[in-house]
Amino acid sequence: MKYRDYYEILGVDKHADEKAIKRAYRKLAKKYHPDVNGGDAAAQEKFKEVTEAYEVLSDPDKKQKYDTFGSNYDFQNGTNFDPSQYGYSYTTSGTGDFSDFFETFFGSDAHRGRGFNFQDIFSGGASRGRETFRQKYDTSLNITLDEAYRGTTKNVTLDVGGRPVEIAVKVPRGITPGKKIKIKGDKYGVHGDILFKIDIQTGTQEELDGLNIVKEVDIYPWQAALSDTVMVQTLEGKIKVKIPEGYQPKNKMRIPHKGFRDMKGNEGDLYIQFRMMNPQHLTEAQLAHYRALKELEGSNA
Repeated sequence: MKYRDYYEILGVDKHADEKAIKRAYRKLAKKYHPDVNGGDAAAQEKFKEVTEAYEVLSDPDKKQKYDTFGSNYDFQNGTNFDPSQYGYSYTTSGTGDFSDFFETFFGSDAHRGRGFNFQDIFSGGASRGRETFRQKYDTSLNITLDEAYRGTTKNVTLDVGGRPVEIAVKVPRGITPGKKIKIKGDKYGVHGDILFKIDIQTGTQEELDGLNIVKEVDIYPWQAALSDTVMVQTLEGKIKVKIPEGYQPKNKMRIPHKGFRDMKGNEGDLYIQFRMMNPQHLTEAQLAHYRALKELEGSNA
């Protein structure tokens, strides 16, 4: 029979406390969980191995028995030995749940009859104050600024454990970047929760700054010089904006309460950055005016 060094399997020191043991197990269980590894035999075997180690080291009675035996003999993990030479009878149930080593020392029913379950490793309140284990899957969800402002439902296909899973994600109105939407995977055949981190995509001429929206609007030089009224698209529709006479492009125009509104009803402002541009094709009349302006500028130099 091969000796099992449960401390080495979990990667913890032999003096590790309950919190350190639980933390190490949680990390390894998530890494090797069957739902994550799509039926990979090696991962499943590793998951059973770390679960067995946690079953022993998290139980004070089993841990004491295991430590007493281990402290008397200098076994290394995987060392072959005959348990009968140490007062133990070799037993096995043949179920494959845990190793022969475990069943020899703790009995084939040591982990049965008390609700022990690979999916509920941290058993919720029943046994020694452990917590219920649920796998979490983190991913991201890209939405437009308008979708974030109004709310939407996005149909997403994810690869979970090597199989495609189609999920309908309801995005609440006013969600902001970085927020997470939790979807319970059980209804989609996934054990655990799926967390979608929101990423809001904006256009090339606008950006979201907190709850404020900064938007670039192209205008012609004569509109900036002589004043004009332009139509600007906002999240609530088009509005008329008056360009002041002699407007300088470095200045931003603030339109109160026309920015983004979050889930709590807080509102931001719209900041318009006017950008000077020339028509792509100038007429002869327009060119004549430009030449005249150039001559006037030269005469004033």
